Amino acid sequence: MRTQVGIVGAGPAGLLLSHLLHLRGISSVVLEKRSRDYVERRVRAGVLEQGTVDTLVEAGVGARMLREGLPHNGIELRYGGQGHRIAFEKLVPGRSITVYGQQEVVKDLIAARLEAGGDVRFEIEDVALHALDPEPGSGPYLTFGGERLDCDVIAGCDGFHGVSRPSIPEGILSVFEREYPFAWLGILAHVAPSSEELIYTRTERGFALHSMRSPTVSRFYLQVPPDATVEEWPDERIWDELKARLETVPGFTLATGEIFEKGVTPMRAFVAEPMQHGRLYLAGDAAHIVPPTGAKGLNLAVADVRVLTEAIDRYLTTGSAGLLDGYSAACLKRIWRAQHFSWWMTTLLHTFDSDDEYARRLQLSYLDYVTTSEAAATTLAENYVGMPW
Repeated sequence: MRTQVGIVGAGPAGLLLSHLLHLRGISSVVLEKRSRDYVERRVRAGVLEQGTVDTLVEAGVGARMLREGLPHNGIELRYGGQGHRIAFEKLVPGRSITVYGQQEVVKDLIAARLEAGGDVRFEIEDVALHALDPEPGSGPYLTFGGERLDCDVIAGCDGFHGVSRPSIPEGILSVFEREYPFAWLGILAHVAPSSEELIYTRTERGFALHSMRSPTVSRFYLQVPPDATVEEWPDERIWDELKARLETVPGFTLATGEIFEKGVTPMRAFVAEPMQHGRLYLAGDAAHIVPPTGAKGLNLAVADVRVLTEAIDRYLTTGSAGLLDGYSAACLKRIWRAQHFSWWMTTLLHTFDSDDEYARRLQLSYLDYVTTSEAAATTLAENYVGMPW
């Protein structure tokens, strides 16, 4: 078999890349290890930057998002018994965020690819990458299930644990990473949100986040020890702890309901440089991971794909590899900005066992600065809604 672009992974990065290439008349085959049902149910991020929303709308896959997504023009920082609103409409006029689950984005993209006759294959277990740095006149290829797929370009969009990044020979990549000394316990519950906007709260008990997925489904996160397990957190304990961390301002009462999803997410940061080798190009979590405090993971994947689409199009239509050769450098500037913002939000709002009273006072001082200085609040707002493309 032959296609122009072989894509490993049917997450948001791989599916969006396939769709954007299709809109430019470029063929692709998407190979996914998991089942369609799994990738459509996999709960991940839910905050879409303005640029991500615009990209999906421009690509013709944003209609359901516009109907069902929840636009937000601000967030609340809650600490010290008070809530402080970061007002996007004032600080970054015309830019906002939309709450719409990553699994919903995936459903929309799969539907669009299949409706257009796209080749998306699920439950492909044994994908291997070959000839990533091909001889002149040849190209890379993929093998799976006894078949061979020749390509002009391979896109590795198969996440942190995928096969794409490990296929790059040793000594090529530099890896930068950080493990945080806590994790997030995340839940989904059948209960209407108790707030119209996301609440990021810092308490001496730890961090908590109140988010939402729809008018009847709420999303919550709790800072927990890094080795925490779901079994240690029965429903009653979760609600008690959420109340203790969120009901810290006068007049706020947390509504509770049936919890139907639980999971523990380790907090880590990771960047692999360069994001390419030969004719293999990494996108999304295959190349970088950010702690979820800044809500940047899915949005960075979309940014990568925008750059990669343009570069592949230029290469296949003109033969010029200039944009492809500069792909990694073009993406990394935005990636490191998002890494810094995510680190900043994480250190601003979480409690660290290693902190002494001096460090805690510094943290509270900076929170005071962010919530009283328009310049500091603008820095938070413009990074949160997403830097311009």
